[in-house]
Amino acid sequence: MPRYFMELAYKGTQFSGFQVQENAITIQSSIEQALQVIFKAAIPLTGSSRTDAGVHAMQNFFHFDFDYIITPKNKYNLNAILPADIAITAFYKVEPQQHARFDAVSRHYKYVIYNQKNPFLEQTGYYYPFAVNTQLLQTAAQMVQHNTNFTAFAKRNSQVKTFNCQIMQSQWMFNGPVFEYQVAANRFLRGMVRALVATMLQVGREAITLNDFEALLHNKHNKQANFAAPPQGLFLQQVAYPFTLTPVA
Repeated sequence: MPRYFMELAYKGTQFSGFQVQENAITIQSSIEQALQVIFKAAIPLTGSSRTDAGVHAMQNFFHFDFDYIITPKNKYNLNAILPADIAITAFYKVEPQQHARFDAVSRHYKYVIYNQKNPFLEQTGYYYPFAVNTQLLQTAAQMVQHNTNFTAFAKRNSQVKTFNCQIMQSQWMFNGPVFEYQVAANRFLRGMVRALVATMLQVGREAITLNDFEALLHNKHNKQANFAAPPQGLFLQQVAYPFTLTPVA
């Protein structure tokens, strides 16, 4: 049976996360309902990366198996009935063994912060009206890039076998009152990016030292990490695969 990758973008503000949940409206449940309307069949989806409630994505993927030729008209009709804050950007026909989650080689996130009140960033950024030391933030980000174990920055009850992550990029970008943290890795732990951001902001405000932060990076407990960064500033920017995706719709 043919396998397809579905590429999508969404604003997560009104959703209870990415994955299907009982008695909750999620990205996956909304798309599965729309697919059933268009194709008159239940089509289970497998996602590449889960995002929490309120988190956004500029690029994410599902895969599904369906014995049907997907066309641009199908994509148009699907977008027409989906909520305005979900957009299907492309369909790709792939090999039957290719997997949206397990074949991903990297994921790239950004976290947006603004320190001057801005109504246009209220749902897509973290209003943080405090002075921060940008050099301390950048140094902390470099320390993240040289770390491999992130046990201290994973939420409790994370059902994973390893807390090791290979960080490919970790840096802060500054543009006047708006600044953002850019991070890419082969995998991320639940709550990890928001915990890194919140804890680095403590470094930037000099509430903790760089030595404190380094000790936390090597800690195997998360009791000292800060998880206070809210979800609306977080974006999944890109999911990368080791093969070429050619759109069919």
